Amino acid sequence: MGNKSISKVNSERRRSRYSREFKLEAVRLLERGQKPATQLALELGIRRNRLYKWRAQLKARGAQALRGPGRPRLSEESEVSRLRRELARVTEERNILKKAQAYFAKGRR
Repeated sequence: MGNKSISKVNSERRRSRYSREFKLEAVRLLERGQKPATQLALELGIRRNRLYKWRAQLKARGAQALRGPGRPRLSEESEVSRLRRELARVTEERNILKKAQAYFAKGRR
């Protein structure tokens, strides 16, 4: 076998970020239905499925959706989100402890 170097596919490609206003306007144009989604996506320079994703987020979360580029910083994240993550972690730890207790209880019999 030869010495082939492994390179990342599309290593120059960067993730695009869009402002909240851009996303809202894109969804508004999609909802108006004056142009097919494919044509609208081409004109905006985005993928068609991204339009549908933004529309679904807006319908599901309302004003909280489409907050802007990327994931919110930890400092900006809501208290509820933080508590949900912590609850999931603690619940997982509890379940592991329950399984361990059952395992060791079998050994005593």
